[in-house]
Amino acid sequence: MAPRLWSCFVRKGGRGGGEAAESGVTSVPPAAEEQKAAVLVELFSSQGCATSPAAELVVSRLGRGDFELEVAVVVVVFHVDYWDYMGWKDPFGSSQWTVRQKAYVEALGLDTMFTPQVVVQGQAHCVGNDETALLQAISNAPRFLSPTFQATFARPAPDSLQVSLTGALRTKVDSNGANVFVALYESGLVTDCPRGENKGRVLSNDYVVRRLEKLCTVKDISAKKTVSGTVNFSLWGRFNSSKCGLAVFVQSSSHQIFGSQNFQLPDDI
Repeated sequence: MAPRLWSCFVRKGGRGGGEAAESGVTSVPPAAEEQKAAVLVELFSSQGCATSPAAELVVSRLGRGDFELEVAVVVVVFHVDYWDYMGWKDPFGSSQWTVRQKAYVEALGLDTMFTPQVVVQGQAHCVGNDETALLQAISNAPRFLSPTFQATFARPAPDSLQVSLTGALRTKVDSNGANVFVALYESGLVTDCPRGENKGRVLSNDYVVRRLEKLCTVKDISAKKTVSGTVNFSLWGRFNSSKCGLAVFVQSSSHQIFGSQNFQLPDDI
């Protein structure tokens, strides 16, 4: 497919738990492995791109721990909407995720937006279906200790989820400041695709970001200072907490990631 404002890449290459409480509230402490350093891997993908399914498989394997890596990874997948005109409207696509990818494209000095694209720690990128380039980018990525947030979950209404987080970032934030984001993602998604570039295929998607909220903005704080906040997510039809998780990450105005942490949602929330 000829490059335009965006591209769908075929060739490879790139650069480089819970404890039940009263009132329907469930608290989940950070898992032991999340106490260490973790690298945030973001895939920008689309069901309307013929080469995205291969990249989705790679990041699904990455999230499952199929690769022998020296560092933990936190995986999130953002489905963009700019391929919807090709005959299939991605049910998970959002212009919000397209805007997020565009910010990375500009920060990285790239000429075009494309799928599948992986961004590692907000600082390096590669074509998403290039397994070798992805693993190399993770290996070369700057590492920061994961935050030590403890999460408390509640359902104030049937169609909403409330998440309260308290913990230390474990990374000093200077006067330039940083934002703490919380992404609610869903795995185990299966879609029959009757039209478009993937016509006739059954598409499987994991770690698909359904909602993204800012927990707080921090500035001039030490690595040990306790940070707290609450976010509220509107839920979609057929929401199933057993298929969902949270990715929490600290991101500077220059888009660099300074720590990330992962939670699975309690089955009974």
